[in-house]
Amino acid sequence: MKVLWDLYSAWFRMGLFTFGGGYAMLPMIQKEVINKYHWATEDEVMDYYAIGQCTPGIIAVNTATFIGRKVKGDIGGIVATLGVISPSLVIITLIAGLITNFSDLDIVRHALKGIQVAVCVLMFVSVRSLFRKGVKNKLDFAVFVIAWVLAQFTGISTVFLVIAAGIAGYVRMRIQEGRA
Repeated sequence: MKVLWDLYSAWFRMGLFTFGGGYAMLPMIQKEVINKYHWATEDEVMDYYAIGQCTPGIIAVNTATFIGRKVKGDIGGIVATLGVISPSLVIITLIAGLITNFSDLDIVRHALKGIQVAVCVLMFVSVRSLFRKGVKNKLDFAVFVIAWVLAQFTGISTVFLVIAAGIAGYVRMRIQEGRA
């Protein structure tokens, strides 16, 4: 029962104190999931993020579900998911009624602009961390550049880019096995 409470409360805190979605949540996931509770490794979290981008839904919710299920089966997935979405449900319900009344105030508009800048910083730090952990050689860098260019300048779905990158990784592994 303690593990389920830990899952719920950890994901609740992440949902409560993280603005900007899944990428902005990475530093907190690292602190809670990897460092504090040891529910997953950095590589596993990166894998969950990749899968979370390919599956319908919000990356943070998908990641919570994957990690919760890994830790405590189906009930763990449900508890972690409820933990990460609970703060949003409460906050959005409260704000929805108020935002239309206050959205024209300068202080509110400026505060939201400041929050956007902070979220961009958090996302940049997370992406930089993912890049350092995921791009380890020239082939990885080539896949990164190709995927980035295709994502940036074409209408190709990111699902296909992730699948293609997975195939490239598999082909690289097979080639390396042939050399061994």
